[in-house]
Amino acid sequence: MRKKVILVTGASGEVGHSLIKQLAQDGNNKILSLDLQPLPEELIGLTTHLEGNLLDHILLARIISQYEIDAIYHLAALLSTSSEFTPDTAHQVNVEGTLALLRWAADQSQWRRRPIQFIFPSSIAVYGMPESVHSKDLYQRVREWEWNQPRTMYGCNKLYCEMLGNYYSKHFRQLSAEAPIMLDFRAVRFPGLISAFTLPSGGTSDYAPEMIHAAAKGEAYASFVREDVRIPFMAMPDAARSLTMLAHAPREKLTRTVYNVRGFSLTAGQFKDRVLEAFPEAQISFRPDVKRQAIVDSWPADLDDSAARRDWNWQPEYDAGRAFAEYLIPNIKERYLRS
Repeated sequence: MRKKVILVTGASGEVGHSLIKQLAQDGNNKILSLDLQPLPEELIGLTTHLEGNLLDHILLARIISQYEIDAIYHLAALLSTSSEFTPDTAHQVNVEGTLALLRWAADQSQWRRRPIQFIFPSSIAVYGMPESVHSKDLYQRVREWEWNQPRTMYGCNKLYCEMLGNYYSKHFRQLSAEAPIMLDFRAVRFPGLISAFTLPSGGTSDYAPEMIHAAAKGEAYASFVREDVRIPFMAMPDAARSLTMLAHAPREKLTRTVYNVRGFSLTAGQFKDRVLEAFPEAQISFRPDVKRQAIVDSWPADLDDSAARRDWNWQPEYDAGRAFAEYLIPNIKERYLRS
């Protein structure tokens, strides 16, 4: 008999690290994780882990034969800055991998006669603001359907995958005589994410956590964006919680398939000031990289998350003050005191 599990792809990444810990708090959850990399040591025992490629059809067939999957958290992705260096690989990982999993989940939903839940983390990278820096002043908080004109391969990938999820959850095989059982696709658009427990790994918002890690190690840091640039952020525990909150929301309450979420919005200069409060000797300067600066300039200064607050009672637990005082600074300090 096949085992019932929750599948988490990209489990060894920053979001997967936090999500698996949260899912494991419920003893009824049996977790199957998938990643190209082995799990971090602290996650071993919380999940049954498979190392492999999502594009490996034999591996997917093996999973189907051994497990009955009730929900999928599809976190596997090549992140924004990395995707700009290898756009073809980014498309293969971010789009083809997602499409293969969506097809599989849609088929399984119809075979089982009940929907598999597909939770997808999208990104602020789907937005593309006008090139004038003043556009952020004119459009302070951007809603889900505004400025969907990404300028990066990662943003294009994420926006297309949102559309694919919407198609497979609402329109797939609609020409058949019998109405099919659709999968249950739900997505959140994350702002910049900051973790106290994992190192930055190729995101364009990584200048923020890089400041803290460099300060904690006593190393000088030069930010690759201007001091005045502002985008929204979210502490990693809130990111994991938003995914599970959306997963637990009654389907009839949802008015969208894709929702903005956010924690707090700071300029790079304000981020520096908070780091200096904790590490007064920190050496932080600003040397903007033209290409990465242009990407951040295309992202909104903040996101309108009113739909998530209305439909599934979203509310971040970490504002900027609490994120720094209770989560980021103490845990990152401890990390480097131990090393």
